[in-house]
Amino acid sequence: MDRLIYTAVSGMNASLNRERVIASNMANAQTIGFKAEILQATPMTLEGPQLNVRSMTSTEVSGASMKDGEVAQTGNPLDVALQGDAMLAVQSPDGQESYTRRGDLSVTVTGVLQNGEGLPVIGNNGPITVPPGSKVTISPDGNVLLTDPNARDLPPQAIDRLKLVSTTGTQIAKDLAGQFRVQGGGILPVDENARVIPGSLEHSNVNASEVLVEMISAQRLFDMRTKLVQTASQLDEAGARLMRLNS
Repeated sequence: MDRLIYTAVSGMNASLNRERVIASNMANAQTIGFKAEILQATPMTLEGPQLNVRSMTSTEVSGASMKDGEVAQTGNPLDVALQGDAMLAVQSPDGQESYTRRGDLSVTVTGVLQNGEGLPVIGNNGPITVPPGSKVTISPDGNVLLTDPNARDLPPQAIDRLKLVSTTGTQIAKDLAGQFRVQGGGILPVDENARVIPGSLEHSNVNASEVLVEMISAQRLFDMRTKLVQTASQLDEAGARLMRLNS
């Protein structure tokens, strides 16, 4: 009973963690640039006398699926969909540099270029700012172009470039806010060849129907493990009755 209930409860905790990850993916099925989180389950065996048969489960979010989401045209000149494995550098609330695939950009009343989460977009010299009231567009190479409303005949001028980085060869992980960071600290190198698709957005790569099936499966597995705890209790009671009969 002792080994059975430890294994069952460990499995119940793993099922709850799995349901949390699935619920998070389901809630972000419509979030621009969202990458589905991946849960990794690892069997953990306690070593020692009479304990090496207790195999329990350790679960953690190991990363995210970097599969491309569907790209849809929006017609908004500030919307950008990133191509390949490139990511957009933004400034997190703690002031550190983090990375995202969310490209629904806008300009605040103070002229700060930000994405849909309200995070300032980083350029060559830090967060990008533009003069209020100017017409801003993004070119395919990531240059931020500015048109003077009082001189529309002049060609747009590049005032900065989006910091587009490459993730090739670097381990990145999601933080609690859903942004990507370099594991162990540091920043990603600029990818000079990175390109964006202006006037378009990359949607979440979460498949709503698949995560719904996964949620049903996780709930059923949790129910099965709950029944194992009940079975362990019944076995313990039966053993106790046998002990009383022998005495």
